[in-house]
Amino acid sequence: MKSTVLFSLASVLLLSGCSQQIQSTSAPSQAITSFYDYQLLSPAGSPLSLSALPQEIIDADVILIGEWHTHAAIHRFQTDLFKQLSATNPKLALSMEQFSRNKQTVVDEYLSGKIGEQTLMSDANAWPNYESDYRPLVEIAKAKGRDVIAANAPKPIVKCIGQQGISYVDKLDIDEKSWLAKNIDLSDSPYKSKFLASMHHGDEEQTQKQFAAQMTWDATMAESIVNYLALHPKAQIMHIAGKFHIENGLGTAAQIVKLNPKLNVVVISPIEKASNEDSDYQLEVLTPPKRFVKQENMMKAYKAIKNRNHDLVCK
Repeated sequence: MKSTVLFSLASVLLLSGCSQQIQSTSAPSQAITSFYDYQLLSPAGSPLSLSALPQEIIDADVILIGEWHTHAAIHRFQTDLFKQLSATNPKLALSMEQFSRNKQTVVDEYLSGKIGEQTLMSDANAWPNYESDYRPLVEIAKAKGRDVIAANAPKPIVKCIGQQGISYVDKLDIDEKSWLAKNIDLSDSPYKSKFLASMHHGDEEQTQKQFAAQMTWDATMAESIVNYLALHPKAQIMHIAGKFHIENGLGTAAQIVKLNPKLNVVVISPIEKASNEDSDYQLEVLTPPKRFVKQENMMKAYKAIKNRNHDLVCK
């Protein structure tokens, strides 16, 4: 899906050198029988092979890959695609929701060999599943000399925005503000409607504050990607983020196009069942196990998260 057709949910060189070798062809459908299996599908639902990617993906400025954060098959696909693209594109960059802007120096130091992995994980606040799910991507980038963009806004600041609303940004100093997107648009949009519809707990005022936190994530990741491309106009970026942030051309995808309508953006979203009505490229994987069966267990988990967030000291 190109930016001209992006509609209303964690870092681009045009692959001219390989466009003559890789053509858009269908591939035999792969059986999805385990949580390591995946099948890339076109928006029409046709199976695709990584060795014969559609020209739209090859020519994209930005490839956004949504994920369920601990799904092994999705992380395997991300690694396989990044490896495939890296083989022919020397200016491919990886952009990650999992690292925030204020940790970019730490990420760069790791890529250049100045620090080890344990220091990266501790000093850059790596996610708990870094070693199992994100290490393969970062190690490919390191081995091939690819940039890794720490694209996100710092989690403590985002959590405080979720508590106090977007006005919390006014309390930040100059450096802290630079870690966030300059423009965080909270106006009505299809994405806002989708977000509000997904919230089944909390009052209206608190939900609006939580949307401000969500948009801080989306706008900051989008700005990080667009800023990188402005400095590296012949680069291609593969960005990984949670599915909600990018699917159907919303969230981060829409913010990228808003900042630079000329960019060609492709969205790849994980799905539980193939559909020929989806506007995104689809990644068919097994459905994640149901998180909660009992209502009381779900509410207990929400309460624990709420209490943990209240322990955060905001300005």
